[in-house]
Amino acid sequence: MLGQRLNSRGARQHASKNENGPLIDLHQVVKKYLGLAGAVVALKGIDLQVREGEFLVVTGKSGAGKTTLVNLITGLDRSTAGEIWVDGVPVHKLGAERTAQWRGRTVGVVFQSFELLPTLTVLQNVMLPMDFAHRYSIHLRMSSIRQRRKRAMHLLAQMEIAEHAHKLPSAVSGGQQQRVAIARAMANDPPILVADEPTGSLDSVTADSVLRVFEDLVEQGKTVVLVTHDDDVARRGTRTIRLLDGEIVGRDA
Repeated sequence: MLGQRLNSRGARQHASKNENGPLIDLHQVVKKYLGLAGAVVALKGIDLQVREGEFLVVTGKSGAGKTTLVNLITGLDRSTAGEIWVDGVPVHKLGAERTAQWRGRTVGVVFQSFELLPTLTVLQNVMLPMDFAHRYSIHLRMSSIRQRRKRAMHLLAQMEIAEHAHKLPSAVSGGQQQRVAIARAMANDPPILVADEPTGSLDSVTADSVLRVFEDLVEQGKTVVLVTHDDDVARRGTRTIRLLDGEIVGRDA
């Protein structure tokens, strides 16, 4: 069952977070891409452990492998070699359908470009992951919709944008759209939030307010993995790793 330890014959034993093991655990992870010029190695034998409640920042120059790393953690991409365990689940062994089901309940993803659906209201965008994962529902469909709407409004209130619930994304500012994206990522109450350059397109004041949201979520017990090339943003985390040419070349702890 997803969310519990999944072992097969010959697989190494692995502790889930409930057994005081790391929440995210990568062992010798390699990612290669095949292009016209041959194979490009984006990640070279990455070992990384992230514990519950950490605010890990992944930094490095463009092309260092930051986005590739978080795409593997979230199951948006597949590793070429190595093991990726998240919340006790071997993500490297899951098929596409099971990965999507697992991600919907375990990992919330926030993108730099927000990726909000333009024809849906702010409220509908936040409700969408709950619809896909069938969360916050009971037997009567009307009650199910009310439960999801109630949770979505609660999350928008937490992000201090509830008054914009019935607007389209284009009618709110960039910072507000990013707060909507964070609320959407939290819709199914995942233990992990992964953000890829979430402040890259925001001004410094708006970026600071968005980073405070992540800090608040960590205080509430969530685990955050945030990608950035900005050293000022990197200092906001509780731990930082630096990538260069697909390898971890620096750690602050």
